[in-house]
Amino acid sequence: MNVLVIGSGGREHAIANAFASSADRVIVSPGNDGIAMFHQTVTLDSHEEVVQYCLQEGIDLVFIGPEQPIAEGLSDLLRLSGIACIGASQAAGRIETSKGFAKELMQKYHIPTARFVIADSLEQSIEELQNFSYPCVVKADGLAAGKGVHIVESHAQALEELSAMFIDKSLGHAGNKVIIEEYLKGWEVSLFVITDGDNYRCTVFSQDHKQLLDGDLGPNTGGMGAYAPVQSAEAYRSEIEDTIVKPVLQAMRSEGCPFEGILYLGLMITDLGAKVIEFNCRLGDPEAQVILPLLKTGLPSICQAILNHQVDKLTLDWREGYCVCVVLAAKGYPAQYEKEKPIWLREGLISEVIYAGVKEIDGSLVSNGGRVLNVVSGQDSIAKARQIIYNDIGVAVGFEGMTYRKDIGLRTNKILKDKQI
Repeated sequence: MNVLVIGSGGREHAIANAFASSADRVIVSPGNDGIAMFHQTVTLDSHEEVVQYCLQEGIDLVFIGPEQPIAEGLSDLLRLSGIACIGASQAAGRIETSKGFAKELMQKYHIPTARFVIADSLEQSIEELQNFSYPCVVKADGLAAGKGVHIVESHAQALEELSAMFIDKSLGHAGNKVIIEEYLKGWEVSLFVITDGDNYRCTVFSQDHKQLLDGDLGPNTGGMGAYAPVQSAEAYRSEIEDTIVKPVLQAMRSEGCPFEGILYLGLMITDLGAKVIEFNCRLGDPEAQVILPLLKTGLPSICQAILNHQVDKLTLDWREGYCVCVVLAAKGYPAQYEKEKPIWLREGLISEVIYAGVKEIDGSLVSNGGRVLNVVSGQDSIAKARQIIYNDIGVAVGFEGMTYRKDIGLRTNKILKDKQI
């Protein structure tokens, strides 16, 4: 199998690594200069160039990592061109690309989620705020790279965020509509659903750490780290499958846009059970970096089961133990951040380094993104994985001004009052 992975970050590096053990050839587009040390990379400037490259190079499978190409219809174009693709259709991708679509879908099909309203103007938003207590959550409808969700503690803060979206256009078109919803109390967990539209298999649970700072403080980010599996979530698996997974797949079929690929469930475990915070139409980042190393079943086999509509025959086997990922972010992230800081990897490094926002200058790797490196370790306990990672950070791997959380993995088997994402 010749595989083309679409994307440029840590998730795509992890996906390429997962394919490498069983695929004949793995190419990442565009990738980054860190990924290029391990896998072939190629720059393709348009979806049409992706199609032509696949046809010319004999690509058997395209695996789409990020949400933007799905939103732009790349998966549909590939399928029309006779190229096998793992990635939701543009229509099915609305479950992530439009939070309004997702919330209305859940309301229509009685899938548990936070109470909400959708507003398309500042005036309507201000009026609807009267029906919510604080804290509440304000979300941009469209894709905003992790910057479109705000937990507001007061009416004044709500007005500030809403004005930024509607008046200042801080998020561009993504903020043309907003969702205002109740704040859910509980603890958070992530789950991936592998599905061919009808049948499904669920992965082990993982847990992302969205806020920038220890203790879930600071602004939301694209994710500062993750760990898996989350044993305390297993008690809710049957409930989640019965009240969320099965109904949402049926809902998507009923709406004429069956979901085929990998569906991400962001969940809050509340006193009233599991509720959906959000859906994503692809593997999460950094959850993929801890799920894929634990997966014994080959990624090509999973992809073939989706493509052949045989997920009901798929068995997922998992390695014993735990995997932890800590994100090293640039100073200033998630706002304006520093770039071109030299990256060091020194003798004695034990953890695996996944390359996210990097580039090469004069033969050396430097930072080139908000989230720069992922430091990953799989061990027989979370404590051991954490010890290895944090011993490596700053000593064997790092860069000037790096920001990272020191509490990744400490939530395990605890019920915390997590902030909603």
